[in-house]
Order: sequence, then structure tokens, then C-alpha cells
Amino acid sequence: MVWAVILAVIALSALGMGVGLYFFDFALNPHRRKRRVFEADHNAIRGLDEYARRREKALAWWEAVPHGEAWLQSRDGLRLRAHIAENPGGGERWAVLCHGYTGQGSNMFGMGRNYHEAGYSLLLPDFRGHGESQGDYIGMGWHDRLDLLDWVDFILKRHPQAKIVLHGISMGAAAVMMAAGEKLPGNVIAIIEDCGYSSLWEEFSYQLKGIFGLPPFPVMHLADLACRVKAGFSLREASAARQLKKARVPVLFIHGEEDSFVPFHMLGTLYAACASPKEMFAVPGAGHGEAGRVAGEEYGRRVLGFIARQEAQAN
Repeated sequence: MVWAVILAVIALSALGMGVGLYFFDFALNPHRRKRRVFEADHNAIRGLDEYARRREKALAWWEAVPHGEAWLQSRDGLRLRAHIAENPGGGERWAVLCHGYTGQGSNMFGMGRNYHEAGYSLLLPDFRGHGESQGDYIGMGWHDRLDLLDWVDFILKRHPQAKIVLHGISMGAAAVMMAAGEKLPGNVIAIIEDCGYSSLWEEFSYQLKGIFGLPPFPVMHLADLACRVKAGFSLREASAARQLKKARVPVLFIHGEEDSFVPFHMLGTLYAACASPKEMFAVPGAGHGEAGRVAGEEYGRRVLGFIARQEAQAN
């Protein structure tokens, strides 16, 4: 009986660890294809043909302006890459634009064009495990928040008077919100978050039910243990809402009302948690990452107007 109990405990422990590692690999391994994630009905990306056309135009624009690459070493020794385009007519204004889950900095060329034409220089990082940046796991904004602080320092070492905006979409939005809870220099005057999640635990629990039909317990707890071992952080601590309680930089919150990838209700949670000056822009009819396309020119007016008000107060 004793050996039977011991063997049963070992077997259950091995099964539990296997389950945790499977879901960690499923969600956070940057080298694993995420087809099942993006093919789930509630996660389907609408308007892919239009997205491809817009991306092609954005790439053509990027190739036509002076640009280059920037590199830095993360605090844990990873080599990270960013696209960079200095704007000679923009003075000291900079926009750091942050991509979403499984994306890369080049996905932000279209948004970058809007900022560049408004007089901003651009820095578009590849988050760890994405694009040309090193990394064995997807940080979901948590470790990326510290990388963002280092990219801000990268700009300030070259442009000490820079006025910096952090703007992220989806996972990038989570990253800029998580960075808001850190000690950002006064040069960072505004944060724009577009369809970011309130916490990694809440978003993954939602996706676990939507993709697999499973409740949070015990899978989330096993995946959390695997994440602690493999990536050095807990799914529970990666909370944008908790970080926003310490925010001092003004934040503009944007979310599509039809978003079913990062549920629209998370916007209310985030807005309520934010301790700094804040504004909200909810876009009717917009799904995940579609606020800019659906709102059109109004999106740019809202964003640039919000930043202009923060610049005026900073001066």
C-alpha cells in the first residue's frame, strides 16, 4: 500500500508537471506555431486582406524614410533589437511603439508613419523572443516592461531632453501599462494603451476556457508553476491593473467594443485601477486591434490630442 501511494503521488506529480509544461509551451514558447490560438472562433482576426495591404503600404513608407537598427543588452543578458527612425524635423519628440503577441517591431510601421508625419522620431522594439531579439519565452509584457525602461534610457543617453510617448497594442499595451508602475523618468509624458489585458492570469484563464473549454483550476496553477521554473515569473504577478495603481504618467485607454480576444470588459478594470490622469476611448464596432482602422482619422486625433495636452502641462 505504501509503495502504491508513493507511485500514485509520483505519477500524479509527473502528470501535473506535464500538463503545466504543455500549456506553458502552448502559450509562451516563441518557436511554437500559435495556429490553434488564432484559429479559435473568438480570436479570429477580421479583415486579413486589408491588413496585408496596409502592411505592404507601411513597409514601402518605411523603406522610403531614413531608418536603421538599434541594439541593447537586457538586464538578464539578452540581445534585443529595435527599428529606429530619427525625424530631423521633430525636435526632441519620440514615440516608442510596441507590438502584440507573436508580432515584431515592423508590425508598427503603419502607426509609426502617423507619428513620424506628426514630427516624432520612432523606436520600434522587437520584444524578447520576437523578431530578431533573443529570448526563449514570450514575456507577455512582464519582463518586457523592464526592457522598455532600458529602451527609454537608450533614447535619453542620446537625447537627454527627449519627450517620450509609450504606445502599445495588445501585449504591447500590457507592456506599457506594466511599465507605468515602474519609476519612469519625467521625460515619459504619456502612455497610450490599445486593447491590453488587465492581467495575464485573467487573460489566460479566459483563453483556456475559450480554446479548450477548461476551468482555471488546476491547469492555470500548473502552468503558473511551469512559468516560474521556465521563465522566472508568475502568471499572477504579471498584472497591468496592479501596476497601474502605482502609475504617475497620464494614460489614454483605447479598446474596441467588439473585442473578443481581449474582452472589452477589461477596459473598465484597467481604467478604474489607474492612479494617474487618464482618458478613455471606446470604439464601437471594433474588434481586437481594430480601433485604428475602424475609428480612422478620429483615432489619430484622439491620440495626438491627448499627447498634446500632456506636453502642454509638462511645459
